[in-house]
Amino acid sequence: MKPIRLMTLAPGHFHAALVQKRMVPGITPRNYVYAPLDADTVAYLDRLAAFNTRAENPTAWEVDLRASEGWLDRFEREQPGNVVFLSGRNSPKIDLMRLAVRNNLHVIADKPWVIEYTDFPKVEELYRETDLRDVLVCDVMTERHEVTNQLVREFVRDGYIFGKWQSGTASQPALTLESRHFLRKTVAGRPFVRPWWWFDPAIAGESLADVGTHLADLALWFVSPDRMINYRSDVHHLAAEAWPLLLSEDEFCVLTALPRYPEALASRVVNEQLYYAGNNSVTLALAGVHVKLATTWEFEAPAGGADTHMVTALGTHSRIEVRHDPTGAPEVYLAATNPADHPELFKRLASRCELMRGRLPGISATDRGTEIKVEIPDALRTTHEDHFATVMDEFVRYFHNPRAVPAWERPNTLGKYYITTKAIEMARNKPPA
Repeated sequence: MKPIRLMTLAPGHFHAALVQKRMVPGITPRNYVYAPLDADTVAYLDRLAAFNTRAENPTAWEVDLRASEGWLDRFEREQPGNVVFLSGRNSPKIDLMRLAVRNNLHVIADKPWVIEYTDFPKVEELYRETDLRDVLVCDVMTERHEVTNQLVREFVRDGYIFGKWQSGTASQPALTLESRHFLRKTVAGRPFVRPWWWFDPAIAGESLADVGTHLADLALWFVSPDRMINYRSDVHHLAAEAWPLLLSEDEFCVLTALPRYPEALASRVVNEQLYYAGNNSVTLALAGVHVKLATTWEFEAPAGGADTHMVTALGTHSRIEVRHDPTGAPEVYLAATNPADHPELFKRLASRCELMRGRLPGISATDRGTEIKVEIPDALRTTHEDHFATVMDEFVRYFHNPRAVPAWERPNTLGKYYITTKAIEMARNKPPA
């Protein structure tokens, strides 16, 4: 079986290292890195070195670093591998993907592929080129491997438990997805130092265009799990908002380890505060279901807290929620749309959990009176960092069997980037109140 020989281009994002947090069967240990010799590349190598030298389950990656001012031209000339991995500055990502595909290379790229609506047509062009070249492009959709999201998808597909989707309204959507992230955090056991460009939306994108990609992906995954979405006819944007997170210079310096604001961010600094494009929301109709997506960022989590996500899905038989306290793990709850149906809903859910135990050992349901909690054993819970290796395992499988890629993957990818980039443009062009 042909092994994957990985080439990493300009690894500016910490996700570039997380996909190598453990060795991945089917991927050769040697990784060819083409990049400028800058702080981003040094940080990436430092993380790989930490993985290789840790006491427990160390990795054995080998790095062939080909760093120079002309790294991209050198990559085009040499191409020692067969798969390109991309996780760095977001604005040039789609053009790097297209370059790789034109050179008959497979690509796995971290989100987002595009951050501006003007670049959205390039995603369609990319897919046309993959068809001509017979190569694979995959998105790093880690949130699909979060157990609570998998359970929501499972339950909304069950007509006996969820019924059909309510249509909702713009003010009371049938599906709400919200994520809250924190800038100051620990990654792979170390305090995370963010590059300065993270705070420039022209390079990194606004939050909905970046982390909001996961929410758009999940919305499609939940609302239309068995039918391919056509973004031209199934997606209708209704409203979009954007508002900044204000950061002091001291906070910025804590996050970046820089002594001051760089000149490149001068246009975003007002009265010594940095206006970070960290908050967005969009309301849309998706295949007839009203959906709201919201992404927010804060400087630092409360003690013991971490990034959070919330889901509310309204069906004709039940309401499904994912919620948690700031310091707790996400949990799944269900409540009957008609309270009189609560006993029957519990009976059906308990039966469904029993059937799922072959795939999800220990899953069960607990009746809490007005709602039902799905009990998720700790063994089924994996971390955000763990999900990257799972995505790579999935890519290896698709690499060797391209027909295993779900038929809905391409239209959903187009759909999610249409949702996010169009929303950013809509919020930006919104007339002042």
